Amino acid sequence: MAQPPAFSSVVAPILRRYVDLKQALGRRFSAVTYTLLSMDRCLNAGKCRDLNADAFKAWCRTHEHVASGVRRAWMFEVYNFCLYRRRTEPQCFVPDPSTFPPHHQRLIPYIFSETDVARLLDATADVKRHPYSPLRPEVLRLAIVLLFTTGIRRGELLKLTLGDYSRQESTLHIRETKFFKSRLLPVNGDIAQEIERYLVVRSRQNLSASQDTPLIWNARQGGRPYTGSALQRCLQPLFKDCRIVTAHGKLPRIHDFRHSFAVTALLRWYRMGADVGAKLPLLATYLGHGDVSSTHYYLQFIEPLRTAASNRFADHYGALVVPPHVPKRRRR
Repeated sequence: MAQPPAFSSVVAPILRRYVDLKQALGRRFSAVTYTLLSMDRCLNAGKCRDLNADAFKAWCRTHEHVASGVRRAWMFEVYNFCLYRRRTEPQCFVPDPSTFPPHHQRLIPYIFSETDVARLLDATADVKRHPYSPLRPEVLRLAIVLLFTTGIRRGELLKLTLGDYSRQESTLHIRETKFFKSRLLPVNGDIAQEIERYLVVRSRQNLSASQDTPLIWNARQGGRPYTGSALQRCLQPLFKDCRIVTAHGKLPRIHDFRHSFAVTALLRWYRMGADVGAKLPLLATYLGHGDVSSTHYYLQFIEPLRTAASNRFADHYGALVVPPHVPKRRRR
Protein backbone atom coordinates (compact mmCIF):
# COMPACT_ATOMS: atom_id res chain seq x y z
CA MET A 1 0.00 0.00 0.00
CA ALA A 2 1.32 3.46 -0.93
CA GLN A 3 2.64 5.59 1.88
CA PRO A 4 0.69 8.79 2.60
CA PRO A 5 2.41 12.00 1.45
CA ALA A 6 4.84 13.43 4.01
CA PHE A 7 3.36 16.89 4.46
CA SER A 8 4.97 18.75 7.37
CA SER A 9 4.18 22.47 7.04
CA VAL A 10 1.69 24.47 9.06
CA VAL A 11 -1.10 23.47 6.62
CA ALA A 12 -0.09 19.79 6.56
CA PRO A 13 -3.28 18.46 8.23
CA ILE A 14 -5.46 20.28 5.68
CA LEU A 15 -3.32 19.03 2.79
CA ARG A 16 -3.67 15.45 4.02
CA ARG A 17 -7.44 15.74 4.27
CA TYR A 18 -7.61 17.24 0.79
CA VAL A 19 -5.52 14.48 -0.79
CA ASP A 20 -7.45 11.78 1.10
CA LEU A 21 -10.73 13.21 -0.17
CA LYS A 22 -9.61 13.26 -3.81
CA GLN A 23 -8.27 9.72 -3.64
CA ALA A 24 -11.45 8.51 -1.94
CA LEU A 25 -13.35 9.94 -4.93
CA GLY A 26 -11.37 7.64 -7.23
CA ARG A 27 -8.50 9.88 -8.36
CA ARG A 28 -4.89 8.76 -8.15
CA PHE A 29 -3.92 12.40 -7.55
CA SER A 30 -0.22 11.57 -7.56
CA ALA A 31 0.87 14.43 -9.86
CA VAL A 32 -1.13 17.00 -7.89
CA THR A 33 0.20 15.59 -4.61
CA TYR A 34 3.73 16.09 -5.92
CA THR A 35 2.93 19.75 -6.60
CA LEU A 36 1.40 20.20 -3.15
CA LEU A 37 4.47 18.59 -1.56
CA SER A 38 6.60 21.15 -3.38
CA MET A 39 4.54 23.97 -1.90
CA ASP A 40 4.64 22.30 1.53
CA ARG A 41 8.45 22.16 1.45
CA CYS A 42 8.62 25.81 0.42
CA LEU A 43 6.43 26.81 3.36
CA ASN A 44 8.72 24.87 5.68
CA ALA A 45 11.90 26.32 4.21
CA GLY A 46 10.55 29.86 4.59
CA LYS A 47 9.25 29.14 8.09
CA CYS A 48 5.90 30.51 6.98
CA ARG A 49 3.17 30.72 9.57
CA ASP A 50 0.48 30.21 6.93
CA LEU A 51 -0.13 29.92 3.22
CA ASN A 52 -0.63 33.58 2.35
CA ALA A 53 0.05 35.82 -0.65
CA ASP A 54 3.75 36.25 0.17
CA ALA A 55 4.28 32.52 0.72
CA PHE A 56 2.48 31.71 -2.53
CA LYS A 57 4.63 34.21 -4.48
CA ALA A 58 7.78 32.75 -2.92
CA TRP A 59 6.74 29.27 -4.03
CA CYS A 60 5.96 30.53 -7.55
CA ARG A 61 9.43 32.07 -7.81
CA THR A 62 10.99 28.64 -7.32
CA HIS A 63 9.42 27.56 -10.62
CA GLU A 64 10.28 30.51 -12.83
CA HIS A 65 12.45 28.24 -15.00
CA VAL A 66 9.44 26.07 -15.90
CA ALA A 67 7.32 26.65 -19.01
CA SER A 68 4.46 29.09 -18.42
CA GLY A 69 1.74 26.56 -19.19
CA VAL A 70 3.14 24.11 -16.65
CA ARG A 71 3.45 26.85 -14.02
CA ARG A 72 -0.13 27.85 -14.67
CA ALA A 73 -1.31 24.25 -14.14
CA TRP A 74 0.65 23.94 -10.87
CA MET A 75 -0.68 27.26 -9.61
CA PHE A 76 -4.24 26.12 -10.30
CA GLU A 77 -3.59 22.97 -8.28
CA VAL A 78 -2.74 25.16 -5.26
CA TYR A 79 -5.71 27.41 -6.11
CA ASN A 80 -8.07 24.40 -5.98
CA PHE A 81 -6.62 23.39 -2.63
CA CYS A 82 -7.25 26.90 -1.30
CA LEU A 83 -10.85 26.75 -2.48
CA TYR A 84 -11.24 23.48 -0.59
CA ARG A 85 -9.77 25.10 2.53
CA ARG A 86 -12.10 28.08 2.22
CA ARG A 87 -15.10 25.81 2.86
CA THR A 88 -14.12 25.61 6.52
CA GLU A 89 -11.91 28.72 6.76
CA PRO A 90 -13.71 31.51 4.87
CA GLN A 91 -10.93 34.05 5.55
CA CYS A 92 -8.06 31.91 4.21
CA PHE A 93 -5.88 33.04 1.31
CA VAL A 94 -6.97 32.15 -2.24
CA PRO A 95 -4.71 33.26 -5.13
CA ASP A 96 -6.13 35.35 -7.96
CA PRO A 97 -6.19 33.27 -11.20
CA SER A 98 -6.08 36.43 -13.32
CA THR A 99 -2.45 36.87 -12.23
CA PHE A 100 -1.43 33.39 -13.43
CA PRO A 101 0.66 32.91 -16.60
CA PRO A 102 -1.29 32.61 -19.87
CA HIS A 103 -2.33 29.33 -21.43
CA HIS A 104 0.12 27.53 -23.64
CA GLN A 105 -0.82 27.70 -27.28
CA ARG A 106 -1.98 24.22 -28.18
CA LEU A 107 0.72 22.19 -29.92
CA ILE A 108 -0.16 21.01 -33.40
CA PRO A 109 0.64 17.28 -33.50
CA TYR A 110 2.73 15.71 -36.20
CA ILE A 111 0.69 13.15 -38.12
CA PHE A 112 2.89 10.21 -39.05
CA SER A 113 2.18 8.74 -42.47
CA GLU A 114 2.56 5.07 -43.28
CA THR A 115 5.67 6.04 -45.26
CA ASP A 116 7.15 7.75 -42.20
CA VAL A 117 6.54 4.66 -40.08
CA ALA A 118 8.04 2.35 -42.71
CA ARG A 119 11.20 4.46 -42.74
CA LEU A 120 11.37 4.44 -38.95
CA LEU A 121 11.01 0.68 -38.83
CA ASP A 122 13.80 0.27 -41.37
CA ALA A 123 15.99 2.61 -39.32
CA THR A 124 15.61 0.52 -36.16
CA ALA A 125 17.78 -2.17 -37.79
CA ASP A 126 20.77 0.18 -37.48
CA VAL A 127 20.21 1.03 -33.81
CA LYS A 128 23.13 -0.01 -31.62
CA ARG A 129 22.62 -2.34 -28.71
CA HIS A 130 23.68 -1.41 -25.20
CA PRO A 131 24.53 -3.51 -22.14
CA TYR A 132 21.53 -1.98 -20.39
CA SER A 133 19.37 -2.48 -23.48
CA PRO A 134 20.53 -5.56 -25.41
CA LEU A 135 17.25 -5.67 -27.35
CA ARG A 136 17.09 -1.98 -28.18
CA PRO A 137 16.52 -2.43 -31.98
CA GLU A 138 13.74 -4.95 -31.39
CA VAL A 139 12.21 -2.96 -28.54
CA LEU A 140 12.09 0.29 -30.54
CA ARG A 141 10.61 -1.48 -33.56
CA LEU A 142 7.87 -3.04 -31.45
CA ALA A 143 7.19 0.25 -29.67
CA ILE A 144 6.71 2.09 -32.98
CA VAL A 145 4.45 -0.66 -34.34
CA LEU A 146 2.22 -0.68 -31.26
CA LEU A 147 2.06 3.10 -30.90
CA PHE A 148 1.09 3.65 -34.55
CA THR A 149 -1.28 0.70 -35.02
CA THR A 150 -3.12 0.72 -31.69
CA GLY A 151 -2.99 4.37 -30.60
CA ILE A 152 -2.23 3.41 -27.00
CA ARG A 153 -0.88 6.03 -24.65
CA ARG A 154 2.83 6.08 -23.83
CA GLY A 155 2.14 5.05 -20.23
CA GLU A 156 -0.08 2.19 -21.39
CA LEU A 157 2.65 0.90 -23.67
CA LEU A 158 5.27 0.98 -20.95
CA LYS A 159 3.01 -0.84 -18.47
CA LEU A 160 2.43 -3.79 -20.82
CA THR A 161 3.86 -7.11 -19.67
CA LEU A 162 4.43 -10.36 -21.52
CA GLY A 163 1.32 -11.71 -19.81
CA ASP A 164 -0.81 -8.89 -21.23
CA TYR A 165 -0.42 -10.37 -24.72
CA SER A 166 -2.72 -13.27 -25.51
CA ARG A 167 -1.45 -15.42 -28.35
CA GLN A 168 -4.71 -17.38 -28.53
CA GLU A 169 -6.99 -14.33 -28.60
CA SER A 170 -4.60 -11.92 -30.39
CA THR A 171 -5.30 -9.23 -27.81
CA LEU A 172 -3.45 -6.82 -25.58
CA HIS A 173 -4.76 -6.26 -22.07
CA ILE A 174 -4.47 -2.59 -21.16
CA ARG A 175 -4.76 -2.52 -17.38
CA GLU A 176 -5.98 0.18 -15.00
CA THR A 177 -4.75 3.23 -16.90
CA LYS A 178 -6.34 6.65 -17.24
CA PHE A 179 -9.64 6.94 -15.36
CA PHE A 180 -8.89 3.50 -13.80
CA LYS A 181 -10.14 1.77 -16.95
CA SER A 182 -8.96 -1.54 -18.37
CA ARG A 183 -9.69 -2.75 -21.88
CA LEU A 184 -8.83 -5.53 -24.31
CA LEU A 185 -7.39 -4.40 -27.64
CA PRO A 186 -7.71 -6.82 -30.56
CA VAL A 187 -4.62 -6.77 -32.79
CA ASN A 188 -4.48 -7.96 -36.38
CA GLY A 189 -2.25 -10.68 -37.75
CA ASP A 190 0.59 -8.35 -38.77
CA ILE A 191 0.85 -6.83 -35.29
CA ALA A 192 0.67 -10.26 -33.69
CA GLN A 193 3.54 -11.38 -35.93
CA GLU A 194 5.62 -8.41 -34.79
CA ILE A 195 5.04 -9.37 -31.14
CA GLU A 196 5.82 -13.02 -31.89
CA ARG A 197 9.10 -12.10 -33.62
CA TYR A 198 10.07 -10.04 -30.60
CA LEU A 199 9.27 -12.92 -28.25
CA VAL A 200 11.39 -15.29 -30.37
CA VAL A 201 14.39 -12.94 -30.05
CA ARG A 202 13.87 -12.83 -26.29
CA SER A 203 13.72 -16.61 -26.16
CA ARG A 204 16.91 -17.04 -28.18
CA GLN A 205 18.76 -14.86 -25.67
CA ASN A 206 17.35 -16.86 -22.76
CA LEU A 207 15.71 -13.79 -21.28
CA SER A 208 12.94 -13.98 -18.69
CA ALA A 209 9.60 -15.21 -19.99
CA SER A 210 7.76 -14.44 -16.77
CA GLN A 211 4.25 -13.13 -17.27
CA ASP A 212 5.03 -9.95 -15.33
CA THR A 213 8.15 -9.12 -17.38
CA PRO A 214 7.78 -5.72 -19.09
CA LEU A 215 7.15 -5.95 -22.83
CA ILE A 216 9.15 -2.77 -23.55
CA TRP A 217 12.08 -4.04 -21.53
CA ASN A 218 15.64 -3.10 -20.63
CA ALA A 219 18.17 -4.83 -18.42
CA ARG A 220 18.53 -2.17 -15.72
CA GLN A 221 18.03 -3.35 -12.15
CA GLY A 222 17.40 -6.90 -13.27
CA GLY A 223 14.89 -5.95 -15.95
CA ARG A 224 12.38 -3.13 -15.91
CA PRO A 225 10.34 -1.14 -18.46
CA TYR A 226 11.69 1.89 -20.25
CA THR A 227 10.72 5.20 -18.75
CA GLY A 228 8.79 7.62 -20.92
CA SER A 229 11.71 10.03 -21.19
CA ALA A 230 14.14 7.21 -22.03
CA LEU A 231 11.90 5.96 -24.83
CA GLN A 232 11.62 9.50 -26.22
CA ARG A 233 15.43 9.87 -26.14
CA CYS A 234 15.82 6.59 -28.03
CA LEU A 235 13.29 7.57 -30.70
CA GLN A 236 14.63 11.07 -31.32
CA PRO A 237 17.75 9.92 -33.23
CA LEU A 238 15.47 7.85 -35.48
CA PHE A 239 13.31 10.92 -36.18
CA LYS A 240 16.45 12.88 -37.04
CA ASP A 241 17.89 10.15 -39.27
CA CYS A 242 14.59 9.87 -41.14
CA ARG A 243 14.24 13.68 -41.31
CA ILE A 244 10.84 13.60 -39.67
CA VAL A 245 10.13 17.02 -38.18
CA THR A 246 7.09 19.17 -37.52
CA ALA A 247 6.15 22.24 -39.55
CA HIS A 248 8.19 24.29 -37.06
CA GLY A 249 11.27 22.11 -37.40
CA LYS A 250 10.79 20.32 -34.06
CA LEU A 251 11.00 16.58 -33.49
CA PRO A 252 7.66 14.81 -33.02
CA ARG A 253 6.46 13.59 -29.64
CA ILE A 254 5.54 10.03 -28.77
CA HIS A 255 1.98 11.26 -28.18
CA ASP A 256 1.79 12.24 -31.85
CA PHE A 257 1.50 8.54 -32.72
CA ARG A 258 -1.85 8.52 -30.90
CA HIS A 259 -3.09 11.45 -32.96
CA SER A 260 -1.84 9.68 -36.09
CA PHE A 261 -3.70 6.50 -35.24
CA ALA A 262 -7.00 8.37 -34.83
CA VAL A 263 -6.60 10.33 -38.07
CA THR A 264 -5.54 7.23 -40.01
CA ALA A 265 -8.58 5.30 -38.75
CA LEU A 266 -10.89 8.11 -39.82
CA LEU A 267 -9.29 8.36 -43.25
CA ARG A 268 -9.54 4.59 -43.72
CA TRP A 269 -13.28 4.69 -42.97
CA TYR A 270 -13.85 7.52 -45.41
CA ARG A 271 -12.06 5.58 -48.14
CA MET A 272 -14.06 2.42 -47.34
CA GLY A 273 -17.31 4.37 -47.61
CA ALA A 274 -18.18 3.56 -43.98
CA ASP A 275 -20.55 5.57 -41.79
CA VAL A 276 -17.91 7.63 -39.97
CA GLY A 277 -20.37 9.00 -37.42
CA ALA A 278 -21.40 5.49 -36.40
CA LYS A 279 -17.76 4.39 -36.18
CA LEU A 280 -16.60 7.17 -33.85
CA PRO A 281 -17.93 5.51 -30.65
CA LEU A 282 -15.90 2.41 -31.57
CA LEU A 283 -12.79 4.54 -31.98
CA ALA A 284 -13.45 6.21 -28.62
CA THR A 285 -13.73 2.82 -26.92
CA TYR A 286 -10.55 1.54 -28.57
CA LEU A 287 -8.65 4.64 -27.43
CA GLY A 288 -9.95 4.25 -23.89
CA HIS A 289 -12.11 7.39 -23.89
CA GLY A 290 -15.26 7.79 -21.86
CA ASP A 291 -17.09 9.56 -24.70
CA VAL A 292 -16.65 10.70 -28.28
CA SER A 293 -15.97 14.32 -27.29
CA SER A 294 -12.58 13.27 -25.90
CA THR A 295 -11.79 11.55 -29.21
CA HIS A 296 -12.48 14.72 -31.20
CA TYR A 297 -9.33 16.23 -29.71
CA TYR A 298 -7.26 13.74 -31.72
CA LEU A 299 -9.01 14.20 -35.05
CA GLN A 300 -6.85 16.74 -36.83
CA PHE A 301 -8.55 18.01 -39.99
CA ILE A 302 -5.59 17.69 -42.32
CA GLU A 303 -4.96 16.60 -45.87
CA PRO A 304 -5.90 14.07 -47.19
CA LEU A 305 -8.69 13.89 -44.61
CA ARG A 306 -10.10 17.23 -45.76
CA THR A 307 -10.33 15.96 -49.34
CA ALA A 308 -11.95 12.68 -48.27
CA ALA A 309 -14.58 14.51 -46.21
CA SER A 310 -15.19 17.01 -49.01
CA ASN A 311 -15.62 14.23 -51.57
CA ARG A 312 -18.05 12.42 -49.26
CA PHE A 313 -20.10 15.63 -48.95
CA ALA A 314 -20.03 16.20 -52.70
CA ASP A 315 -21.19 12.65 -53.43
CA HIS A 316 -24.20 13.01 -51.15
CA TYR A 317 -25.17 16.66 -51.45
CA GLY A 318 -23.22 18.07 -54.36
CA ALA A 319 -26.31 18.25 -56.57
CA LEU A 320 -27.97 20.56 -54.07
CA VAL A 321 -25.19 23.10 -54.25
CA VAL A 322 -25.69 25.33 -57.29
CA PRO A 323 -24.04 28.64 -58.03
CA PRO A 324 -26.30 31.67 -57.55
CA HIS A 325 -27.85 33.18 -60.66
CA VAL A 326 -26.27 36.53 -61.43
CA PRO A 327 -28.33 38.62 -63.87
CA LYS A 328 -26.48 40.11 -66.76
CA ARG A 329 -25.93 43.81 -66.65
CA ARG A 330 -27.61 45.79 -69.38
CA ARG A 331 -25.48 47.76 -71.71
CA ARG A 332 -26.07 51.44 -71.78
